[in-house]
Amino acid sequence: MTMVAKDKPDLRNLTRSQLAEFLEKIEIPGSRASQLFSLLQKPNLHALTDLTDIKRSIREKLVAHAQITFLTPQQVETSKDGTTKLAFKLADGAIIESVLIPEQDRHTLCVSSQVGCGMGCKFCLTGTMGFKRNLTPSEITNQVTATIAYMIEQGVNRATPREYINNLVFMGMGEPLANYDNLLTALNILMDEQGLEFTARRVTISTCGIVPKIADLGRDTKVNLAISLHSADNDTRDELMPVNRTYPLEQLLAACKNFPLDKKKVILIEYILLKGINDSDQAAHQLAAKLSNIPCRINLLPYNECEQLPYKCPAHEQVENFQKILRNHGYRTLIRDSRGADISAACGQLATKQT
Repeated sequence: MTMVAKDKPDLRNLTRSQLAEFLEKIEIPGSRASQLFSLLQKPNLHALTDLTDIKRSIREKLVAHAQITFLTPQQVETSKDGTTKLAFKLADGAIIESVLIPEQDRHTLCVSSQVGCGMGCKFCLTGTMGFKRNLTPSEITNQVTATIAYMIEQGVNRATPREYINNLVFMGMGEPLANYDNLLTALNILMDEQGLEFTARRVTISTCGIVPKIADLGRDTKVNLAISLHSADNDTRDELMPVNRTYPLEQLLAACKNFPLDKKKVILIEYILLKGINDSDQAAHQLAAKLSNIPCRINLLPYNECEQLPYKCPAHEQVENFQKILRNHGYRTLIRDSRGADISAACGQLATKQT
C-alpha cells in the first residue's frame, strides 16, 4: 500500500503522451517522457527519489510536483496446483486480488478492475460484495508490476520484465467495461512499446455484456474479447445475470457479430455450467444456434461450488456431453480446468472483506 499525497498527481496514472504534457507543465522537456515512462514501469521502483538514471535537477523537480504509487502483497496464498492469489491493500484500505496462473513455461495474470462488482451475477461471490469503487489506471497496472516483483522475489528469472507474464486477462474482481476510461488508460500504459509492451493478442478483456462499451472497445483497441454468456435463453440469463435485463441476448450477440476481428481471431465465449439450470442438452443446442455466424471459441467452466451460494456443479458426464453437442455443431469447445479453487482463486470466487 502506498500513502498518497492528494495534491500531487501519480505519474503511473499517465500514458506516455500524458506524461509528456505533464512534464512540459512543470518545465521539464517533453522529450524526456519516453525515458521516464520506461523507468516508471520497473517493478521494484517505489519512489521518485530512486530514479538515479535521470539528472538530479529533474528528479528533484519531479519529487516536488508528483508522486508514484505502488502495491505490495498483503497476503499471498498458493494453491496445490501452483496458482497464486495475491491480495493488495489500496491506499484507502480497500482490498483487491490478482491471480497468477502458471502453465508449463508461461504465466497468466488475472487482473481486477474494480473493488467489488455491481453487476450482481447470482453465481459469483464477487457480486455479493457489491460495487465499492473503480480502480485508477495505476491501481490496475500496479497489479502487474507488483506481481512481477513477487515473481522475482520467488526466484523466477527472465531476461526482461516483459517476459515474466505472458498473458493478461481482465477477469478478476469487477466488470472491466464498467470502468472503461481507466481501463483504456491502463491498457495504453501496459501495451506501450516503451513500457511492458504487452501485445494485443496477449490481452483479454472479459465482460458480462455491457453492449455500448463492447463497440467502444472494438474501436479503441485490438485486444481479445471474452463474453461471460452462461445462458442462451433470455429468461434464464435475466435470472442469473441482471445485466441481461438492460442488454438482452439479441443486443449482446449483435455486438459480438459487429466486433472487429483480425484474421484468425475469435471471440471467447465463457459458459459456467450450473446443474439443472443451464446444462441440459436443449441448452447446448440452443447455445449453438444463437452463436451462429459469430467466430468464437467456447470455454466451458464447471461451476466452482461454495457454501455461500446454492448452485451446484453438473456431473462430469453431463459436462462432457454438453461439450460433445457443441463440437458436433462445429464449435471449438474446451472444458477449462478449475485453477486455484482450494484457495478461492477460481473463476467467480474472488471476494474480500473490506476494512
